[in-house]
Amino acid sequence: MRNEAPKNIWNLNLFKGKVCFITGGSGTICSKQAEELVKLGCSVSIIGRNEQKVLETVKRLTLLSGESTTIEEKIKVIGIPNIDVRDPSSLHKAVSTTVDKLGRIDFVIAGAAGNFISDFNHMSTNAFKSVVDIDLLGTFNTVKACYDQLVLNKGSVIFVSATLHYYGVPFQCHVGAAKAGVDALCRSLAVELGTVGIRVNAIAPGAIDGTEGFARLAVGDGKTGGKSPIERFTEKIPLQRLGSVMDIANATIFLFSDAASYITGTVMIVDGGFWHMGNFNSYPLYPDVLKNRLLEKKKPLKPKI
Repeated sequence: MRNEAPKNIWNLNLFKGKVCFITGGSGTICSKQAEELVKLGCSVSIIGRNEQKVLETVKRLTLLSGESTTIEEKIKVIGIPNIDVRDPSSLHKAVSTTVDKLGRIDFVIAGAAGNFISDFNHMSTNAFKSVVDIDLLGTFNTVKACYDQLVLNKGSVIFVSATLHYYGVPFQCHVGAAKAGVDALCRSLAVELGTVGIRVNAIAPGAIDGTEGFARLAVGDGKTGGKSPIERFTEKIPLQRLGSVMDIANATIFLFSDAASYITGTVMIVDGGFWHMGNFNSYPLYPDVLKNRLLEKKKPLKPKI
């Protein structure tokens, strides 16, 4: 059984001359998507709120693009920081800058997301709304801003979703609600925009090693039997390994490639089969820790997103 994601399996000029617009582009998953696209000849526009992270990602990818001697055309990497996907005007400016500097937009990855751990009792209305606004409204705003370029170039869109809404997951009602909306938006836009040549799909990552989301959820209850929480978690995944950001990047490349030219409106689950297991029916903090939290009388948590 393969214990890691395959690498170097794609034609190095697969996306020569293409341009990808990536929100959340400096995040753990999206920066890897960008990296692998660059390796295949695609220029990228990294969109994010945190200026330092955006510039660091651009610097790293620019060095990578300069090392790609097998690519027949110059690859460009630009970064546009201080962009909030909840603000349509901000996104429209980012699109204009991207087209001015890179000439076009062929691919869009809507990856900007907000997440934190909170039970219902401690979650404020604003905290819930902020995640829905970033994940769902932000995804809508991103496609809206890129729409003219997508029509012009018969482009392809990928939403970064999740599997948390496939069943009830404690501490994640805000994310589950937002990502359920993202999946519904994917299917609706696939039906509408397919008529003008635009494909819209989503990728739903499962437990991806090295991501903040997984680190928050892979917690233990002290009853590990000598095994770490991550080891116990991994044992429940049918493919017996955690996912990697390379797994998500490979799914991204496939969906953007001509091999997926007849695929639209699909949510590609990349989780090693984990969601079929019911996942959180044995969540270590359920029900005792959760119940204690629900009965506490405390001020709502302020999300750090």
